[in-house]
Amino acid sequence: MKRNTELDPRSLTSEPASPTNSAEKEKMEVASELSSPTLHSRHSGFFERGIKTMLSIRKSKQGLNKEKGEEGTGTWKAKRLSLRFSKSYEENKTTICNGVEEIGEKIEAEPIQGKPLSVMEINELIQKRQLLEAFASIKYLEDETIAERDAEKYKDNPQEFVRKSKDVDLLYNSITNAIQSIVVGTLEHPTVEDTMLTSLVTLIAREEAAHPNTGNSAGPGSDLLGTPRKWREEWREAINESARKRVLGVPMASKEEKSSWLDLHLAFLQKHLSEDLLKIKLSVKKCYPEEYRVCDMYVEAFHKAIALHLQELSQRPLEFNELYTLLDWVANTYRSELFLGHPDLKPEVKTENLSLLLAPADWDKLKNNYIVSAKGKIKSYFGNILRLEVTEKWEKEVHPEVKENLYHSSLSFDIQTIIGEHMKISGEISRSLETKMLELCLAELHEFIPRFEEEFMAWSTAQDSPIFAPYFAAYINSFHDLVPGLETVFKVNTAELQKILAALTRNFTNIFFNKLRKKAQPLLKKILTKDWILATERPDSLMLAVSQFSEHLQHLREPMGQELLRDVHKYVVREYIMQVIKPRQKMNKETRQQGSDSDWLLPAIHHIANIIGEKKTDKIKEYVKLLCQDYPDIRKEHILAVLALRGLGHTRRAAIFRQVYRVLESPDGGEGSTLFAEIDVPVIINCF
Repeated sequence: MKRNTELDPRSLTSEPASPTNSAEKEKMEVASELSSPTLHSRHSGFFERGIKTMLSIRKSKQGLNKEKGEEGTGTWKAKRLSLRFSKSYEENKTTICNGVEEIGEKIEAEPIQGKPLSVMEINELIQKRQLLEAFASIKYLEDETIAERDAEKYKDNPQEFVRKSKDVDLLYNSITNAIQSIVVGTLEHPTVEDTMLTSLVTLIAREEAAHPNTGNSAGPGSDLLGTPRKWREEWREAINESARKRVLGVPMASKEEKSSWLDLHLAFLQKHLSEDLLKIKLSVKKCYPEEYRVCDMYVEAFHKAIALHLQELSQRPLEFNELYTLLDWVANTYRSELFLGHPDLKPEVKTENLSLLLAPADWDKLKNNYIVSAKGKIKSYFGNILRLEVTEKWEKEVHPEVKENLYHSSLSFDIQTIIGEHMKISGEISRSLETKMLELCLAELHEFIPRFEEEFMAWSTAQDSPIFAPYFAAYINSFHDLVPGLETVFKVNTAELQKILAALTRNFTNIFFNKLRKKAQPLLKKILTKDWILATERPDSLMLAVSQFSEHLQHLREPMGQELLRDVHKYVVREYIMQVIKPRQKMNKETRQQGSDSDWLLPAIHHIANIIGEKKTDKIKEYVKLLCQDYPDIRKEHILAVLALRGLGHTRRAAIFRQVYRVLESPDGGEGSTLFAEIDVPVIINCF
């Protein structure tokens, strides 16, 4: 933003005005004041002293003219503005900002005798921040050059006109640079330099009065003499530059130095800029007229600077937590009481008219990046659930808890917690992000369940662990709880999830029965063997093995627990009957009687043999009826098992059972009235 301030060498070496002894004395007094140790900073009081310097020089020149009675070599009249300080300024300098002069008052200048200041001297005034005096001298030089141009003085020497025009332009540019430097430095110093800022307002007003904006700007190739310098616009640009520097100056560690670098940086940004805004409200604002809208200007400038900074941050390869930090800061922190909405900044700092901090396209991109990053994060969370089940439960053979007589697993709770937490934090940013997060979590859940199923099946197949049946029941219970939980809490359609869980349940059940077969088959093969009949092999071993394996089903949620128990009974009955009717080695009467003198099973064997060997459906019905009459405590599962052994399909088995049931349950059915009564599973198993 710095302007070219290179001055013409001839201007710098031109002969300065010859001051009188009185004027020289006044200048020395001013120089002594400038070097006084009471100055509170290197820039403080420059404008005040600049005014005093100009007035003292002019006063001495007027005295010289009056004393000699001579007419000056150069006079000029111009519209000038005065800075009226409060009467109590010398007593209390803090009131200076309340005395900003009324802009636009016209005062006729008294004739000035002698030559004006040289370009070098004017430039020195600018460097010392004596801008009001410097402006008056530049304006005199500008007016003089314009008058000489209009009088065609440079007709034969156009280069001289170009030189003087360039000097005027460069001097104005130097003041422009000084204005920018003052404004940019306002927030960098511990205290606000009231005098400098109020003088700056006066300077801008005087330039605007000296160069009325007629709407005509200098064309290409023409000089800028007499054209508006637009210092108020330069002031606004300087505020923007100040805000940009302040934002970029906020500390920011690298990711390698601090994993939480972005959180720390945004916290510093809040702290430092909140302090700047409070300083503007309490100290800077009172140095400007209301028309400058100082607080609004600074807030808008900071808003633009922060927006640009956040846009640059969002282009970095941010991780999941960093993306959320940025989204949350923009959505919830920026305009809240933590920052721009802080009570101490009201009512000067207004946020309602600010534009979006990030453009819609940048905001949407940031949210999409967050969802993409969340996909890997959710997958890792589900993966951690599986890893903990394997390492902390399966491998250590830790039995699941029993709650309310059901085996318990934290799977459902853990899954819903992951979904709920991520939906909550996403919903705090926007509803659309919350919806996308729910969709993502469900998609990852649909992939996780088959992965969990595969891992559990591989583990259970590889070894015969005593905790298989308990966890089989615990996981089915947990997944059963998951469906209504998602429907109730998150209002989601679980149709697809239920299909996945149904497949998992079937596969888990198949593993359960495969393990049951492995335990029961060796014992079933011993039925009616010589050792079994002679009781050298314990007859209750089958019952014990099946009971121990199946007892865990009592901790499985209904109705599935009861259904699986019935399937176990059906399997045992079917397998028992198959073993009974298999051809066996012949035993003599003495051996058979030695083993057992109980003949209560003989009718059952004959009935079952008749059923299996009969081809006609009506005859099968009769045999089934006779079997039921001889064994009134027989159950539906037993009948269906025998019919299945006969090779009948499901439909025909069901039809035969219904017809026999109707006959035996009729009023004249006799003992059949107790048929198919519900009895506990262990009782049935004990029969064998």
